[in-house]
Amino acid sequence: MNLRVKHWIYGIFCLLVAIIAIGPELHAASNTHPEKATVESQVKEKKLNNNNNTSHMRTPIDWHKSSETIPYPDLSKVKDFWIKVDLKNNRTYLYDGSKIIYTMYSTGGIYKKDPKTGEMKSATPTGTFYAQQERGDSFFNQSLKEGANYYVSWKNHGEYLFHSVPTKADGKYNEEEAAKLGKTQGSHGCIRLSIPDAQWMEQNLPVGTKIEIVG
Repeated sequence: MNLRVKHWIYGIFCLLVAIIAIGPELHAASNTHPEKATVESQVKEKKLNNNNNTSHMRTPIDWHKSSETIPYPDLSKVKDFWIKVDLKNNRTYLYDGSKIIYTMYSTGGIYKKDPKTGEMKSATPTGTFYAQQERGDSFFNQSLKEGANYYVSWKNHGEYLFHSVPTKADGKYNEEEAAKLGKTQGSHGCIRLSIPDAQWMEQNLPVGTKIEIVG
């Protein structure tokens, strides 16, 4: 056997050894699916984003508890305090200037069709109003057969209020109506809040605070 043939046989032998050595790695690589890896990465990133979510809203909504899991704002440290009520989205926002500092689940007035314009209009008036001095721990409207706790007036000195979810004649909370909090409209025109949120409003809302209500 000449030298050239020997070199050729040796080269083939080395190639076979190399293939046998890297075979398992090639097999593993062939089972890797780039699309699957990308999806798994996206799912992992989504989980991380969810874990880093800065929202403190309480879920599910519980009308017995505060809307957020963090303390209420200290108004002595708020420079430009005002309130925005979003009737359609069932939220009441506490602001310091342009920054939302607390969000409350809320329920505003039922929407009915305006006979003049044909538009759906809330029983809650929209516009700019200011917190008034009338406030208290409870009331009951005999004509409506409905009451509430922890109220503070923002229009017509006792006609339109922030207050808790409604109570019945016996003073117990109307659980069917309370379940609407933060989900849909349902009041006769007032803004319903959870029990602790309403109590905070009664005790802390300064007279003259600007309140913007949008439909």
